[in-house]
Amino acid sequence: MSAVALFGATGSIGRAIAAELVRRGHQVTGVSRSGAGSVPGVTPAAGDASSAADVARLAAGADVVISATGPRRDGSDPAESQVGVARALVDGLRTAGVGRLIVVGGAGSLRQDGGRHVDSPNFPAAWKPLALAAVSARDFYLTVSDVDWLYVSPAAVIEPGARTGTFRVGGDELLTDASGVSRISIDDYAIGLVDQLERPAARRAQITVAY
Repeated sequence: MSAVALFGATGSIGRAIAAELVRRGHQVTGVSRSGAGSVPGVTPAAGDASSAADVARLAAGADVVISATGPRRDGSDPAESQVGVARALVDGLRTAGVGRLIVVGGAGSLRQDGGRHVDSPNFPAAWKPLALAAVSARDFYLTVSDVDWLYVSPAAVIEPGARTGTFRVGGDELLTDASGVSRISIDDYAIGLVDQLERPAARRAQITVAY
C-alpha cells in the first residue's frame, strides 16, 4: 500500500484515479483548490498545484504524488500555466523529499507519422492551444533528472466508458486500433495509470495507455 497525494482529485480523470487507488487499498489524500471531497475513502485537502509551497506541504509523508490537474479557466496563458504547475510539482517534491511523480499527460506530444500528434492534419484546431501547452509541460519534465517522474498520456480521445481492464500500454507513440482510432475510457486509463504506480514500466519517460 502506498500513501498518495493526488492533485486534481475532483476532476473526471482525478476522481477515476482516486477510486482506483482506493479500490486497491492505497491511502489517498485528494487535493483540489476547493478542498471538496471527491470519492469515498479519500481524505480531502485544499491546495494549489501551481504553488510549490502547497505541493511540499501536502506531499510531505507521501510515497508518490499524482497530478491529474486540468488547464486553468482563469484566462491565463495555457503554456505558462501548465509549465508553472509542472515546475511547482517538481520543486515541491524536492522540498518534501518525495521522489516519485506520476502525471496525467496529454496526447498531443505523442509521435505520429514521423511528427507529433498535435501537428497532424486532422488534429482539432480548437484543442491545439491546450495541447501545445501540455507539450511544453512534457518538455519540461524531460529536463528533470532528480525526480522519478512518469508522464502518462491517454489516447487521442479519452471519455467516459466501460471499465474493461483490457488495453495496451505503449511508449511515446500514438496507439490506434485496427480502424485507426485512438481512444481509451477514463476508467481504463485510471487502471493503466495506477498499474504504473504499482509496477512501473518506465522511469523519467512518457508512456501511453490506449485500446
